[in-house]
Amino acid sequence: MPLSSSLSQTAIPPDSQTAIPPDNAPPPQGYDGTSPFPPDAPAAEADGGQRLYVTVTAVIVVLPFVALGLAGWLLWGRLIHPADVLLAVLFYTITGLGVTVGFHRGLTHRSYQAVRPVRIALAVAGSMSFQGDVIGWVATHRRHHAFTDRPGDPHSPYRYGTHLRGQLRGLLHAHVGWLFRNESTPAERYAPDLLADRDIRAVARAFPALCVLTLALPFGLGWAIGGTWVYGITGLLWAGLVRIALLHHVTWSVNSLCHVIGERPFRTRRHDRATNLWPLALLSFGESWHNFHHADPTSARHGVDRGQIDPSAAFIGLLERLGWVHDVRRPTPARVAAHRS
Repeated sequence: MPLSSSLSQTAIPPDSQTAIPPDNAPPPQGYDGTSPFPPDAPAAEADGGQRLYVTVTAVIVVLPFVALGLAGWLLWGRLIHPADVLLAVLFYTITGLGVTVGFHRGLTHRSYQAVRPVRIALAVAGSMSFQGDVIGWVATHRRHHAFTDRPGDPHSPYRYGTHLRGQLRGLLHAHVGWLFRNESTPAERYAPDLLADRDIRAVARAFPALCVLTLALPFGLGWAIGGTWVYGITGLLWAGLVRIALLHHVTWSVNSLCHVIGERPFRTRRHDRATNLWPLALLSFGESWHNFHHADPTSARHGVDRGQIDPSAAFIGLLERLGWVHDVRRPTPARVAAHRS
């Protein structure tokens, strides 16, 4: 995951299946769904801005991953406390639901409408996941739905074709490589509703400060609970860096693995290979029921079959019972059946 509880009147029409501007162009002539995507236009000579982008991206991607190694070393020395585990679970849940319920199902696909404080709180929580500012995140994801697994998709694992080497290279690209391309997704085209929303613009501007906050809070709470700076450091490590790294890779696995591995019980658009991957369901808060999501993107529930755990849908239901969200879009049995292969 406006001045009122509903989206601006300039927002994308609510009946739009994917909640994106009407630029769902057909695949380029000659694209057969198996060949590598056509090459991009020649990139401009790298400048200071490009180098800064790559540097910041590298820090965001690599630092939490390095923390996993450090955490393993510390765990070997038993430098972990119950408070670290509890804080890590707490922050993982808050920021994870901020992404899935706030960024994704709420702001990207408008699966429900939330009152203003809840919209802002979810956008703040999602921003604390270290996955980019809210407007850029939403614009990129709407573009992914507009061009799923065909030229124009920013992170398709089929970018380099479906042969073995191309698929392996594509998985790496879909998982993390696309972050380093600095490929512009214009918010004016893909997220005009959010640009028109003063509250969401403010949250987007606050992204650097929220990145600091998402690390400072585990440190401060760890110190407060344990009473020493050592508890603050371990809180920062486990509930800060390691938590961020885990959520990063779970989110990126939906981009990569959930388009290659798993089941496809529901029909999607041509070339769209989104799958259901059950092992990621709990960690991804239900996002890995990706096949039905791509079959019916505006649905607030992704796990629609028996036994498919969907914590994000359950959380939306809780918010609805509290009166904090409304107009929740749930698939009827007939709608689910209509999408089934």
